[in-house]
Amino acid sequence: MIRHLPPFAGVALAVGLAACAATTASSPQLVDESLDAPLVNPIPTSLTGYLAQGVIDGATLLGPPPAPDSLIGQADRARYLETRALNDTPRWKQAMVDNDLWGGGALKQYSCRLGVSIDEKQTPATLRILHRVELDVRTVGKPAKDHYNRARPMIGDDRPICVPREDWMKTNASYPSGHSMTGWSWSLILAELAPAKADDMLAVGKQIGESRIICGVHYASDIEAGRTLAGAMVARLHADPQFQADMRKARAELARAKAAPRNCPA
Repeated sequence: MIRHLPPFAGVALAVGLAACAATTASSPQLVDESLDAPLVNPIPTSLTGYLAQGVIDGATLLGPPPAPDSLIGQADRARYLETRALNDTPRWKQAMVDNDLWGGGALKQYSCRLGVSIDEKQTPATLRILHRVELDVRTVGKPAKDHYNRARPMIGDDRPICVPREDWMKTNASYPSGHSMTGWSWSLILAELAPAKADDMLAVGKQIGESRIICGVHYASDIEAGRTLAGAMVARLHADPQFQADMRKARAELARAKAAPRNCPA
């Protein structure tokens, strides 16, 4: 399904991704809702992912999600019900921030912990990798989503979730989590680019996945599946010559970068 993209706000979004735009300002901004709506491109782009469709068989790799009446399925549901009590807590509010991967959300957290702003001006090669990998998440993750078509935990349930309820949630499958897959892929790549900050990078990726459970839009097993598929995808990316070349550029630019990101938590 294609729909018009509402305007995005935030200096980080405008600066970090403006150079990736492929259409003029007057062109309609169209997005693909095949994965989680917040995962769509922040703005139209001419970039493509590194991987071709079918390079990784995510559905076979993951296997089916747990049956609702299995022990894991029951634990998934119990975790969903338990985390509804976090509504309006600081962790709930952090989950709301983590929902926005690009515009001041996850990307800013990686930058703050890295000590270097990931943006088009200072680290364009690094930003380009993250953008292309997010596109690969859709290429690799969508077939598994479509194949298993697991309903999200809040469907048919009116308990609070940390994001607005939208119609796409009724038809967009829950397993694997695209946010978790993106966050973990980014963490693995940034940990490789900046080994001294590996713990910090992985912590952000873990938090992004956990936030999807707290938000109430994914089961815990969706998050685990997203991380598993992310690990397989990043491993496969290392066999791609263009990815290898981009990683060399990103490693060099991060070594040169000096300016710390602004507005980071003390």
